[in-house]
Amino acid sequence: MTTSMEKPRQVVRKFLARPQHEGVGAVVRRSIGRFELRYFDPFLVLDEFSVSAPAGFPDHPHRGFETVTYMLEGAVTHEDFEGHRGTIKAGDVQWMTAGRGIVHSEMPAGPGTSKGLQLWVNLSSRNKMIEPGYQEIQSKDIACTTSDGVTVRVIAGQSMGAQSPVCTRTPTMYLDFTVRPHAAARQPVCAAWNAFAYVLEGEGVFGGGGGEKAGPHHLLLLGQGDGVEVWNRSDKPLRFLLIAGEPIGEPVAQLGPFVMNTEEEIDMTINDFEFNINGFEKAKHWKSQALVALGIE
Repeated sequence: MTTSMEKPRQVVRKFLARPQHEGVGAVVRRSIGRFELRYFDPFLVLDEFSVSAPAGFPDHPHRGFETVTYMLEGAVTHEDFEGHRGTIKAGDVQWMTAGRGIVHSEMPAGPGTSKGLQLWVNLSSRNKMIEPGYQEIQSKDIACTTSDGVTVRVIAGQSMGAQSPVCTRTPTMYLDFTVRPHAAARQPVCAAWNAFAYVLEGEGVFGGGGGEKAGPHHLLLLGQGDGVEVWNRSDKPLRFLLIAGEPIGEPVAQLGPFVMNTEEEIDMTINDFEFNINGFEKAKHWKSQALVALGIE
């Protein structure tokens, strides 16, 4: 794969995402959104999750951002107070715009362990209170192409001539690369955007020159430049995500699942949620089927 670039991005920070408990009995490896890296504009959270029934993420609210759920193994069933319900399986993507407010549940579907990633993408102040919505793409419909030992699945943006149909309100690139042994991937990235890589399998060398070696569960923040170079110098396949986005450059006020611009807006959001108003009206009488089945009040 030969894509030229003038200034490959170097790795400026590297983290190992360690397991922690979230939801009800679920285990996540959080890389963005933990104390060492609270925010990487426009990205609020990146979780690699592993969950088996009856554990999961029962009814919870969101406001002010988008969640991108990308399944790696198993399946997760989603329900919300608008009446939406669906199951995403391995390779599927759900791009959910919480906007002014949503209450939903995300629970494993079927036996075994379900694994995937969830990315939180911030919204600008003009988009924080838009109506909620979904873009769901089945694995078979995700743009995918292979060249010179490199395969890329295009979740958002474009790569190697393939384009995603996903509309991103905050301009975002989300690519899933698999690099065969002794091959290299090169991907242009807008110089004004922030970018990072997250390793799923194998081991790669990231960045120009000497580069930085990294294996599974490592997050690599990439510095300034117009693209990314990654080498697989091992004898096993390398799989990693390359994610980039246009910085919003606005203040961030966050309280758990609510992300606004000011503390006053957070206080208003808490009030809206507690009193079931301004977007949370349907939460008053709604409970997910999953919660009912668990017998949780």
